[in-house]
Amino acid sequence: MKLIYKSSLFILILSVCFVFCFAACTKKSAKVENTAAEIKSSARYTEDGRRIITMGTWYDRYYMSKHTSIEEDPSLANPRTAALRLAKIREIEEKYHVVFNSVNLTFDGVQESIKLSIPEGKPDVDLYEVDIQFGIPAVLNHLALSLEEMGLAGTDVLTDQKVMKYLGLSGQKENYLFSPAVYGGTSAYVLAFNADMIRAAGLPNPQDLWDRGEWTWERWRQYLKVLTKDTSGDGLPEIYGFSGYWNNLLTNLLFSNGTGIARGTKEELSDPKTLEVLRFIYAIYNTDKTARPWDQSNWEINNRLYAEGLSGFWIGADWIFNEQGGKDLPFEIGVVPWPTGPSGNKVSNRHSQPQTNWYFIPRGVENPRLVYDVIFDWVNWYNNDENLTEEQWSRNLYMNSRNFDYATMMAGKPGFDLWESLGTSFNLVPLITGAAEPDELVREYADRFQAALDMFFN
Repeated sequence: MKLIYKSSLFILILSVCFVFCFAACTKKSAKVENTAAEIKSSARYTEDGRRIITMGTWYDRYYMSKHTSIEEDPSLANPRTAALRLAKIREIEEKYHVVFNSVNLTFDGVQESIKLSIPEGKPDVDLYEVDIQFGIPAVLNHLALSLEEMGLAGTDVLTDQKVMKYLGLSGQKENYLFSPAVYGGTSAYVLAFNADMIRAAGLPNPQDLWDRGEWTWERWRQYLKVLTKDTSGDGLPEIYGFSGYWNNLLTNLLFSNGTGIARGTKEELSDPKTLEVLRFIYAIYNTDKTARPWDQSNWEINNRLYAEGLSGFWIGADWIFNEQGGKDLPFEIGVVPWPTGPSGNKVSNRHSQPQTNWYFIPRGVENPRLVYDVIFDWVNWYNNDENLTEEQWSRNLYMNSRNFDYATMMAGKPGFDLWESLGTSFNLVPLITGAAEPDELVREYADRFQAALDMFFN
């Protein structure tokens, strides 16, 4: 696999999971249909008559019309492909007589914009980049234009899918969400480690343990204890065994124990295997104190400490290695699959959540086919030559072929869990700070998850 989620696999996973329409959406359908019918088109132009096309997202995108140099991207990693992307935006401007830019609305801001501006008939932007958790409700609430409405039947997105793929939703006759078909990264949140620190402690390479089937939760827990160190003598560790985002930690440990929270119609938060996950996380944060205390005020720092040599293990990913460093750091980095839990199975465990964002064009946009054609060409900056895409860039981020091979294996064994997309407000901060016990968390949220799933699937 070229480290892309082939459309057929991804659609299969999601088609099984998205057997719905929301009950809430059904109740509101008459109102929404009337609102959608009243939406009128709108467009923006420059003084010299060029159509202004704007994509709403929650992070900075490169390269757009406002950019004139590849150095404007602070995360520039591959000058060659960056130059191709910049050249493509100039080509698009001339071909379509447009200005194409993105605007950072923030994650919450994208959702608010969808809810408020489209029903009013004046969408804030011509194109939205969305997470499926709020992209799907937009479709079900009739706020998105279908690909078929835009005359795309018989084109790449609905046939060969060499450049763009669509997300098919059960119960929907037409298709609305689309995204790049070619992805160059691994799309897996791996368990990374400081190999120099492991060797200095006299511990075996975790990769060798994984290969022999000996990389387990309990073995990892012992590693964390050895690697956590109070170097100043003040009673508080300066170096921790683990650091990283708690939500990625939770999802990966659920996979590694053969369980989940919201994988189907019945909640599994109360399942004994899930309780094992919560108890393990509670133990490394509160009993052993080998996981770095969570900093709720600064999410970034929870990922950054490894680059300063202050974490033995951490959560790694393409974007994390790109932002915080990998091969350029003064120590060797290793990558290993997550250890197998007591109820998990090394062979059958899943290793990654499907990772991708989706686009949709909102109702009320003038000449939506032009908008689609622009984003299509922008995505196809490599001009159908997949050899130019970023697989090699991703491979380089992982420092060596062994690391990359583990990451690709993990990306090729995706699981699925809706727990982050159901609006239950569930989070592990009370657990990892010691304010709540695992059993308390289960009692508080199990019924909430079941209610959310009942609404989602019925």
